[in-house]
Amino acid sequence: YPRHRLVLLCLLFSGNYYNQGEIRKKELEQSCYVLGIPASDVTVIDHRDLPDDPAVEWDTQLLATLVLEHIEAKNINLVLTFDAGGVSGHANHISLYTAVRYLHSEGKLPEGCRVLVLESVNLFRKYISFLDVLISCLLPRDELFVLTEEETEQAKRAMRCHRSQLLWFRQLYLLFSRYLVLNSLRLL
Repeated sequence: YPRHRLVLLCLLFSGNYYNQGEIRKKELEQSCYVLGIPASDVTVIDHRDLPDDPAVEWDTQLLATLVLEHIEAKNINLVLTFDAGGVSGHANHISLYTAVRYLHSEGKLPEGCRVLVLESVNLFRKYISFLDVLISCLLPRDELFVLTEEETEQAKRAMRCHRSQLLWFRQLYLLFSRYLVLNSLRLL
């Protein structure tokens, strides 16, 4: 794919699951800065009917409406989102996929707007880092992005900006996750 301008819509909804909404919003802004995404291209939506809770499935219609408004307002032609597994099984991530899939299947996305979904992999593959390149090359996918060492370090710096979320298992994620080295995606 040719280089696209990155525009981030974060359905953070204040990230208030642990009452850390403002902290998480600042961390997101810092992370985007590290990734080269200007603050003007970062939108954080806070909606009372879409709580930040890993166990809550969001309303598909409401979420689809918010996402479509953002896609149209920013003239977005490529959407990257989670797949049906939400990478970690997080209900909010899965809800986002469901809303985008709905927009796609109902023909509601603007003409020429494509959707790529990030493949969820099993726990073994998730934590074998660069070794998953061998497996990923053998499996069907539409795109496989392998990060350079410099890009991997940049991704790790961006992840470290999310200090409030760097629990012990996310420290392991920084060390061993294949998602910091490669990402396989499928077109919807």
